[in-house]
Amino acid sequence: MSDKQYSMKEAMLFSQRIAQLSKALWKSIEKDWQQWIKPYDLNINEHHILWIAYSLNGASISDVAKFGVMHVSTAFNFSKKLEERGLLEFSKKENDKRNTYICLTPQGEHILHNLIESYNPDNNAVFAGALPLRDLYGKFPDIIEMMAIVRNIYGDDFMEIFEHSFHNLESEFVEKEGKLQKNTKTEVL
Repeated sequence: MSDKQYSMKEAMLFSQRIAQLSKALWKSIEKDWQQWIKPYDLNINEHHILWIAYSLNGASISDVAKFGVMHVSTAFNFSKKLEERGLLEFSKKENDKRNTYICLTPQGEHILHNLIESYNPDNNAVFAGALPLRDLYGKFPDIIEMMAIVRNIYGDDFMEIFEHSFHNLESEFVEKEGKLQKNTKTEVL
């Protein structure tokens, strides 16, 4: 006798519902993302690696794989292509020769800043799909249930990096004339 608090039918319906919704949402996200980064001759994995390197202020290839939700060889190979383009630098740490680390070059940081500054919500179907909810409730969906599911799958470390990357965006960029721009003001202590 099983002590499960759900039925097999309920489990299957949930799994299929989330699978179908995720596939439909990903298709739209993928198209939006590719259109946004296309002028910079980047693919989604390359952009994601640049974003992770920026968010972590340098990262190991293992970190890139973990937080980019990709295989280690994928993280390494795409990072290598970015290095060849002069957007990333590879290094080893004196106290950790086993891991390879990446960090953005000034050119890589420049491209990432330009990407952020070129973001146009009018070209984003997912944003447009969420806009009626913002109009109705006065804010965008928090997507708390999805974040809880991801936390349960990938762990607290993943969600901490996830949140940290958005904190960086909020603190390092300002909106001027309807566009995001790198904040050039220096902090006075």
